Amino acid sequence: MHSYRRDLGMLRDRRFTLLLVARTVSMLGSSFAPVALAFGVLALPGATATTLSVVLAAEALPMVAFMLVGGVIADRLPRHRVMMAGETLNAVAFFCLAAMLLTGWTPLPALVTAAALTGVAMAVLFPALTGIIPDVVPADRLQTANALLGLGANSSRVAGLVLSGATVVLVGGGWALVVSGAMFAVAAVLIAALRLTPAERSAQMRHSVLADLRAGWREFISRQWLWVVVAQFSVLVMAVQAAHGVLGPLVAKEHLGGAPAWSAVLAGEAVGMIGGVLVALRLRPRRPILVCTVLTVPTALPYLLLGLGAPLWTIVVGAVVMGVCFDIFGVLWNTTMQREVPAESLSRVSSYDALGSLMFGPIGLLVAGPVAIVVGPRPALLGCAAVVVLSALAALLSPGVRRLRAPEPAGEAVAH
Repeated sequence: MHSYRRDLGMLRDRRFTLLLVARTVSMLGSSFAPVALAFGVLALPGATATTLSVVLAAEALPMVAFMLVGGVIADRLPRHRVMMAGETLNAVAFFCLAAMLLTGWTPLPALVTAAALTGVAMAVLFPALTGIIPDVVPADRLQTANALLGLGANSSRVAGLVLSGATVVLVGGGWALVVSGAMFAVAAVLIAALRLTPAERSAQMRHSVLADLRAGWREFISRQWLWVVVAQFSVLVMAVQAAHGVLGPLVAKEHLGGAPAWSAVLAGEAVGMIGGVLVALRLRPRRPILVCTVLTVPTALPYLLLGLGAPLWTIVVGAVVMGVCFDIFGVLWNTTMQREVPAESLSRVSSYDALGSLMFGPIGLLVAGPVAIVVGPRPALLGCAAVVVLSALAALLSPGVRRLRAPEPAGEAVAH
């Protein structure tokens, strides 16, 4: 088993380092947003849980609606330019949200419009990010690259979530959103410096968008392990969106002390994801998708503890476990997709992955507020935990999920 020093040697590659720093800065901006937006909206005069649900759904719906188009764009155009456009749009959207909260001019249609822009930005960014990694690093270093990108992103989550909670308490959500916008702008500048030569990008035949989407769909549906886990995540993400976006902040506000407590939970998840990176750097399972699916079961733990009214410290520990599991999942999943799916179709397949995984997320956000009013946020969180576990058990019934084997990597040692 090779050393962490060899993994860190990838930082000598200028292009990978640029991508790593840009992704890390972008995630620092993203980590300010959940706490700032949730508690900024809840602090508005007359705002309720339903108000927050509507704003967050306005962010999620365009992300789902434009994801497939984002995949086609990322397979046709230089992916670094597509990412730069997405980061720039994110910066504009968060500056607009910040301006509204800081000036007190917060009509719901304006909040919804700005939130929708962030959803479009993510629909552009996600497929390009998944596809660009094989353009930048050799095939035998994909898992290491994914893990290092995760390490930077998760470190940003820890720093950003802690700082965002303090910023919300001291000066309000508006200024936290200003920081988010600035970080996205910096990320756009860094990505602008990333250059891929024409030889490193597949020459795409110019077809119609629909033809490109049909070709991507054929690649997606031909792999049972891929569409089964995406179907699992379509249900799992619905529960996670409801819990993380609405129900968790409500319980934190009513019973745990507000924004600082919820920041602690989110920071615990981010700390766990850092630990998950260290495991993922070394872990080389022979059946990566089986391991991925099993790891989604413990992610229900923080929702179970929140629903049972457990002390804050136990909820934070549960969030750490969730973070470890989700990060190992993410590294193994992305690496498997990048190895199994042809490079010229990777962004489109990843857009189907994202679309399928996220398509029920807006439903979770929309129903979370009304359900919390009818049954209470804690019973609703117990329901979310049950959905997470049951979806994982259903996915494990698939032979494709249980049997897919990773190839023996040429340049990286395998841990059996």
